Amino acid sequence: MDLRKLKTLIDLVSESNVTELEITEAEGKVRIVKGGAPVFVPAPVAAAAPALTAIAPAASAAQQEAAAPAAAAPAAAAGASITAPMVGTFYRAPNPTADAFVEVGTQVKEGQIVCIIEAMKILNEIEADRSGTIKQILVENGQAVEYGQPLFIIE
Repeated sequence: MDLRKLKTLIDLVSESNVTELEITEAEGKVRIVKGGAPVFVPAPVAAAAPALTAIAPAASAAQQEAAAPAAAAPAAAAGASITAPMVGTFYRAPNPTADAFVEVGTQVKEGQIVCIIEAMKILNEIEADRSGTIKQILVENGQAVEYGQPLFIIE
């Protein structure tokens, strides 16, 4: 992404009511958070290509401390994760009075519904992408989730 385009995006976010903007292009991904620093992440490179290094602005000590606990929690759990395919609100059950789709210890099959993510008033059923046993539920019911955020640990 060229610098003029990046500057334009930063200006648009700073002048609007938008607090966060994320754009993915072939060259990489840019996430702009009002009050935070923009970070450029290069796209995956083929094995034959030379390695690329992304340079991100140094985060303040407070930002580093805030990010450390969040990053350590998913890494501590072993196994594969089922991640959020979209931004929205996480729900463990189809309605408030129903039982949860899965609990810790539940055996799931590939394609089985494990939760719902509500986005723009649409309820999206999220399916397991592999068979296994739910070892950990990483998100609270009603919590906002981001694209790619781990929801469950499955073995």
